[in-house]
Amino acid sequence: MSSKNNKMELLGNAPIPKALIAMGIPTMLGMMVNAIYNLVDAYFVGGLGTSQMGAISVVYPLGQVVVGLGLLFGNGAASYLSRLLGKGDKEKANQVASTALYSSITVGAIIIIFSMIFLRPILKLLGATDSIMPYAVTYASIYIVSCIFNVFNVTMNNIVTSEGAAKTTMLALMAGAILNIGLDPVFIYVLDMGVAGAAIATAISQIISTLVYLTFVLRKKSIYHFRIKNCTFTKEIISEIFKIGIPTLVFQILTSLSISLVNTQARPYGDSVIAGMGAVTRVVSMGSLMVFGFIKGFQPIAGYSYGAKKFDRLHEAIKTSIIWSTAFCVIYGLVLTIFSNGIISQFTKGDLEMIRVGTQSLRINGISFMLFGFYTVYSSLFLALGKGLAGFILGACRQGICFVPVILILPAFWGINGILYVQPIADLLSAIITIFMALHLHKELTLTKQKFLSEKTE
Repeated sequence: MSSKNNKMELLGNAPIPKALIAMGIPTMLGMMVNAIYNLVDAYFVGGLGTSQMGAISVVYPLGQVVVGLGLLFGNGAASYLSRLLGKGDKEKANQVASTALYSSITVGAIIIIFSMIFLRPILKLLGATDSIMPYAVTYASIYIVSCIFNVFNVTMNNIVTSEGAAKTTMLALMAGAILNIGLDPVFIYVLDMGVAGAAIATAISQIISTLVYLTFVLRKKSIYHFRIKNCTFTKEIISEIFKIGIPTLVFQILTSLSISLVNTQARPYGDSVIAGMGAVTRVVSMGSLMVFGFIKGFQPIAGYSYGAKKFDRLHEAIKTSIIWSTAFCVIYGLVLTIFSNGIISQFTKGDLEMIRVGTQSLRINGISFMLFGFYTVYSSLFLALGKGLAGFILGACRQGICFVPVILILPAFWGINGILYVQPIADLLSAIITIFMALHLHKELTLTKQKFLSEKTE
């Protein structure tokens, strides 16, 4: 019981820097190791050839859509759960956690079955060329089925983080990722299984992460009780989960859409361009996943503080998170910009066109990545406060509202450069929109605080 009280103390009363470090750093480290796995996976597959590298680049967005179902229920529930804990309503919190977990598994299984039935047409739509398709089918046939474990893991990741158990999330992420890094060369090269070996290594690692979460729940370390009988599909619970979960799912779908649109636009330029852009996506994703990991720690603090009417604490959490995340993004962006050629060269045996395209894209993406921390804090903050519509609009900017029109129009006028520069342009436009929405939010929070204080003194 003392550990559960400590979690509540961390969310509600601990100094903000201490709370952010305790909540954000473990999740950030876990996401970092997970991101490193993605890079290592691409590194080993890239050693097989350009078409194999292109295959995992094409399958990647499909996997992200499936995992988005875990985010739909997990992230949607997490925001509500943090606010419920702030209000002290643990009974409803149990209902929300159970409803989210069992719903995500059920819906995830349905989508995976659908994806496997229509696998080839889906991969074609995602940009697979004739030379990439055989490898993509082999990889996806194993990887997509194993995503049922990832749906569970992503859902639990969000739910467990909402109660302040960031170290458990870190352990689950790191256990799976480290194992995957070790298994990749064994299955791909030692056992000579190629891209199938990469998919099997991923499946095993996801199962290990699932076992970590199951151990946490079965040993009754969680504040929540995950029971089927607790599943409650009331209008209030479903609307609260979906209010935040649907925007989150849409963000994930837009991310997958943006990657598939890049692949589709790059297809006329050959496998080298698809592979090069795929490498850039994974390298930039390493930084973005680390920021997301840190923000995972910020979100429950923000939601809890808002639910408990601790507005000064909320303001301090926002300010500190912006400073810390922006500092990280500037450093990471500079590394990508300065060492772009050396980084991209690690993902190919010596495909000069892939290196040229990837280097140019990574250099400009590194510069625009410096804006990512500021944007992400606010896109996550709106969701943490239960402001689903505003969160949806802002969250949809970077990979949707600002990205899709540019990728559909710019390549027609600027050729391959229109593909390479699309994300940086979308990043800049998203940051500008964020400024205006952030100013409006702070005015609203000030008025809410004043109203609360006046009611309190009456």
